[in-house]
Amino acid sequence: MELGYVGLGAMGGALARRLMLSHKLRVLDLRPEVVAKFTENGATPSQDGASLARESDIVLLCLPRSSDVRDAIFGSGGLAEGLTPGKIVIDQTSGNPDETREMAAKLVEKGITLIDAPVSGGPAGADAGTIAIMVGGPKEAFEKVCPYLESISPNIIHCGDIGNGHVVKLVNNTIGACNRIGMLEAVAMGRKYGLSLEVMSDVINKSSGRSGATERLLPAMIAGEESSNFALGLMLKDVSLATQLGLNCGAPMFLHNVVRGLLQQGAYKYGADVNLDEMVLVLEEMADTKFVE
Repeated sequence: MELGYVGLGAMGGALARRLMLSHKLRVLDLRPEVVAKFTENGATPSQDGASLARESDIVLLCLPRSSDVRDAIFGSGGLAEGLTPGKIVIDQTSGNPDETREMAAKLVEKGITLIDAPVSGGPAGADAGTIAIMVGGPKEAFEKVCPYLESISPNIIHCGDIGNGHVVKLVNNTIGACNRIGMLEAVAMGRKYGLSLEVMSDVINKSSGRSGATERLLPAMIAGEESSNFALGLMLKDVSLATQLGLNCGAPMFLHNVVRGLLQQGAYKYGADVNLDEMVLVLEEMADTKFVE
């Protein structure tokens, strides 16, 4: 099977590098310098989506938004112009499940299968081969692509129908965002009452308040390091999508909407492209305190 990868950003690039450890790979990205670097490491460059699709049996994408995936597939020179019946497209974007289902329905009319396979664990998890992959799509297609996804990580979960991978990824990410903001609020209170970050980190990470946020962000704050390389705007996008899904189906998302508003405030003040860790500054300002002197 011939593989192609579209989107070589922080996440897509890490996933593509992992695939290249055991497979030949055609690649496509809007930035020529990024493609050139992958080419130097053994990848085959493609001039556009149509040519990449013509030469690939399985095409993977990891792009910022579902609208970008739609453009990459159905836009001028896009994948759809080179896809033929029997080929499979794997969307690893943190996307909108409703849009993914619409695209899948359009492609299946041409005999092409689209499945969603977003990931959680960040570029570091991809590089280490430990990242979680959440797959939505027909069982037959899942079984066909599973050996290739296992080249990225063995931690693969089939979540059911098309779009379900995106849904569970949004559930995961919006919980993570709430954990992060909730932790910062509580720790700000602790700081104003005289506790050090070190003491709170030691206690919380041995207690019931422990979460991914306390295990990664608190030590990073103490060390003056970044806890991730995830953009604030991308987390805002994910939480906004999750709260919209709640609105669509009638599920209350009260806490998540509050967190969405705080992320929006951070994006307005510091920009959507800054690191998600910049939300520390938002909570410092709101609490009129400093986490680290």
